[in-house]
Amino acid sequence: MAQDRNSEQDFIGPMRRIVVGLLVFVLATSFVIWRVDSPRMEQFRATLIDSVVPNFDWALLPVAKAVNMAENFRSYTRIYEQNQELRRELQQMRAWREAALQLEQRNAQLLDLNQVRLDPQLTHVTGVVLADSGSPFRKSVLLNVGARDGVQDGWAVMDGLGLAGRISGVGQRSARVVLLTDTNSRVPVVIQPSGQRAILAGDNSALPVLDFIETPDEVRPGDRVVSSDDGGVFPAGLLVGEVVLGADRRLRLRLAADYGRLDFLRVLRSRPTERITDPGSLIAPEVPPFPPDAEATGGTDNDGDAETGDTPDALAQDGDG
Repeated sequence: MAQDRNSEQDFIGPMRRIVVGLLVFVLATSFVIWRVDSPRMEQFRATLIDSVVPNFDWALLPVAKAVNMAENFRSYTRIYEQNQELRRELQQMRAWREAALQLEQRNAQLLDLNQVRLDPQLTHVTGVVLADSGSPFRKSVLLNVGARDGVQDGWAVMDGLGLAGRISGVGQRSARVVLLTDTNSRVPVVIQPSGQRAILAGDNSALPVLDFIETPDEVRPGDRVVSSDDGGVFPAGLLVGEVVLGADRRLRLRLAADYGRLDFLRVLRSRPTERITDPGSLIAPEVPPFPPDAEATGGTDNDGDAETGDTPDALAQDGDG
């Protein structure tokens, strides 16, 4: 048995050396063929590639598929990274938009603070919100301005962006503001650009209802709504909000005033309009005509006494009598 094992090793050793030698010779020959710069060798290489490579398409197919899969994976990875970057940028833009709105409102509030004076000739007076009602059935806030500042019941109240409510109850140093979302709030408004008139009715929700619209078909979501001077309640042209379609399919209003941050409120000083109680006062009174006897006797003198037209002798006789 030991003799047979030695004979196998004697056979394998020479065969291994022969195979290694052939492999080295083939590699060296291939290296020489590909490295020699000659027109004939170049033609030989082209002929060899044309005859060998097309027959290996079946062998290269898995390699091509693997390369395509790798490219698709890299493309998917790039798309995913771009999507994540866009999401981050969108989140940043939302944060910037919120910051811009806050800065805009803060800027309007600070501009109002520059006009805070106790001069009754001013068009508005700004007050600080002290507290809210804290009741689910009543939407109101309390301001630190009152009768001493000239505030009167019924005046319109705005924040930095739009109409917020009206004064309902005035104390010496404070005033209560009923917000537009309160159930007791009824405000005449005008819907632009159609010019439709309506009543903004609060229902304790964030989106008050638009009632009594003249032609609802002409109103579209997104229309701008401003206050109306009907009834002399509010000045005309104050921004209130924009029309939206509620979940109950009713036309509602998204308020321009930011009820989440009511820190300062501006009370508009409404000038009372002249009220005419007597319809006859619209017509100028007629001037009474001169009486006929006054024309015959010469009318009236500068002192307002009627002139008789008598002669001086007659006056003297009357004086003697």
